[in-house]
Amino acid sequence: MGPTGLAYQDSSYLFRVYDARSRGFTGLLKRALDVSAALILLPVVLLVLLPAAIAIRTTSAGPLLFRQTRYGKDKVTFTIFKLRTMTVCEDGKQFRQATQGDARVTHVGRFLRATSIDELPQIFNVLKGNMSLVGPRPHPTKLDDDFRPLIDEYDERFGAKPGITGLAQVRGQRGPTETVEIMRARVASDVEYVARQSVLLDLRILLATIGVVLIGKNAF
Repeated sequence: MGPTGLAYQDSSYLFRVYDARSRGFTGLLKRALDVSAALILLPVVLLVLLPAAIAIRTTSAGPLLFRQTRYGKDKVTFTIFKLRTMTVCEDGKQFRQATQGDARVTHVGRFLRATSIDELPQIFNVLKGNMSLVGPRPHPTKLDDDFRPLIDEYDERFGAKPGITGLAQVRGQRGPTETVEIMRARVASDVEYVARQSVLLDLRILLATIGVVLIGKNAF
């Protein structure tokens, strides 16, 4: 039982139920929430991004935006947008997860990651339609490819659009996935979200995300 008050049930059955709902009225309502909320938040996001962009440009060499390939709904790849927080821009097989005290993270990048400001450009992914405000967090493709053979229900997390925040994140399941057990717990929350997704649940997760961001736990 998670903080949303939802118990985990048989994922394969619930996944099929969600897949049917996502193609109907529930899916349209969720998309309407994504677009309207993103447009309302856009001016505030741009005000935050401007000083962040200046700080990145004046303190380290490299591009302003970090672009990386991720798997989206139905495992279709897309390019995710983030503010650059590292001295490297790794993608594909060269990817290595950030850990606490990682020397690749810049001084400005540590603040951006701790406050999740680096994730704000993903509002443009939401407007493009390859992400949602709420859904399973999209992992770098190498991370997915490494763990998929080890966790039976892994592919079920691709049954919904990936999100800027998600059920796993408000449960504290964020940061490095150094063991299969850590990833399995995160995937279980992702699959539960896919199976039980609703606009009401999305709103609850969005509200809970505010507290998670303020705490900044496991944000390396």
